[in-house]
Parts: sequence; structure tokens; C-alpha cells
Amino acid sequence: MTIRIITDSAADYSAQEIARRQITCVPMTVSFGEEQLQDGEDLTKEEFFEKLLSEKDFPKTSQPSPTMFINCFEVAKAAQDIVIAILVSGELSGTVQSAMLAKEMVEYENIYIIDSKNATLGMRVLVDRAVFLREQGCDAKTIIEELEALRSRIRVYAGLDTLEYLYKGGRLSKGQAALGGLVNLKPVVAITQEGKVELCGKQIGMKHAFRQIANILEEDAPDVDYPVYFLYAYDKKNCVNFIQYLRKKGMDFGTPKLRGIGATIGSHIGTGAFGIVYVK
Repeated sequence: MTIRIITDSAADYSAQEIARRQITCVPMTVSFGEEQLQDGEDLTKEEFFEKLLSEKDFPKTSQPSPTMFINCFEVAKAAQDIVIAILVSGELSGTVQSAMLAKEMVEYENIYIIDSKNATLGMRVLVDRAVFLREQGCDAKTIIEELEALRSRIRVYAGLDTLEYLYKGGRLSKGQAALGGLVNLKPVVAITQEGKVELCGKQIGMKHAFRQIANILEEDAPDVDYPVYFLYAYDKKNCVNFIQYLRKKGMDFGTPKLRGIGATIGSHIGTGAFGIVYVK
């Protein structure tokens, strides 16, 4: 009996990272008009943003179907393995519900579904911890308890370079987006403890967005026993400038761990966004 770790494509792992960790990744569906693509399988992060910039249709993401989880769970059941599924926030997607329905249909008790209450690199912190604990020989109960304790300590903050995709996604009116563009407004967003994306600041200019997140970092003092990730959406420029800003402020996290985000969050925040993920 082994432990199988499952996540979904909102965690933004590459195919190579998935193989290296020996995990299973269930893909979201990304739709551009009538075209439907499997996130991470038919569509890389780079290809997604290229389509975002060039396509007239605004993309939509949808959760994996219960059938996709059933296929994974049936294989685990046949092998009598334990499943730990670490999935995108239930506040952002119906993925958790799909997995719960699949568990009921498979009728196998050794399936544990964890709502990460997070997305993108915040999910990665939990998945990587689960992989590490599995490698250390920990049992499922120990892994689950540690993940549940760790979950509330994860912080994700991001600064947006454009308001265009908040407008296209229906989160801003055309007038709000136009006015924000005129004054060079840079929203700062966070993922809350409940797993929602929340606006936590409106800054004039990118340096003010850098400053707000840096001030939060100073107050939180990230736990150095866990990785600090820097996220970017397609274009690394703002992310690199943010890292340099932090270093000038005396906050140096060593060799930066830069990771690109994909379709699940990228469709809402657009290109040029930057951010940081850490454990408080």
C-alpha cells in the first residue's frame, strides 16, 4: 500500500516537475470560444498567454469532471493505495466537489481530499510538503495533519500590471478600467484564509505596489524553513524588479525561485503580474 498524491493543474506544475515528484495532475479545461484545451497537456503556460494576447475570445476555465477523478481513484482502489488529493480552493473552482462526487461513486474510503484554500504556487507549497513527507516514510494521517496545519500559514500576494483582464472577466466596469489606466493604477490582490481572491490595495504606479507588499513581508517575517516563491505572469520584468526592490530594502531570500503561473489565475490577472508566496 503506497500513498498517491494527486493535484490539479491550478498548481501550475510543468510536466517535468510532475514526473520528478511522482504525482498525478488532473487538468482543468481552458476554453477560447469553441476551442477546448486541457491545461498543461494541450496548452503550456506560454501558449496560454500567447493565446490570451492574440485571441478575441476571453478564456474560461472549468473544473475537471468527476470522471477524470474516478479514473485516478479506480486505479488506486485496485492497487489498495491511499490517495491524498490536494486541490484548488473550493472558493475559486468546483474541483473539490468533482473529487468528492468521484470518491462517493468509487466507494473507496482511502481517499482523502484536501481543499488547499489556495491556487498556483500556494498549492505547490502544500503538494511539495506532502511529497517530502511521503519520502520520509510518514503515514497518511501524519501527512494530512501537517498539511492542514500548514495551509493557514501560506500567504500569496500579487500586483497587477493591467486592468484589462479584470474588466474582460467582469470584475471591473469599462469606466473603472479606463479611469484606472489613466492614473496608472496597480491593484494588489491576496488569497484569503478562506481561499478567495481579494483586493487588498490600489496603488498608483508599480513601485507603490512593490512597497505595499514589502511592508507586509516585513510584518510577517516569512518562515525560512519553507521556500519563498516569486510568481510572474508571462513577462518576468516586474517580478525581477520586485526582487531587486526587496534586496534594496534588506530582504534577500537567496537565489530567487521564479515560477510562471498558468491559466487558472492568469486569465484573471493578465500578463506582467508579479507576486510572492511564502509561509508565515
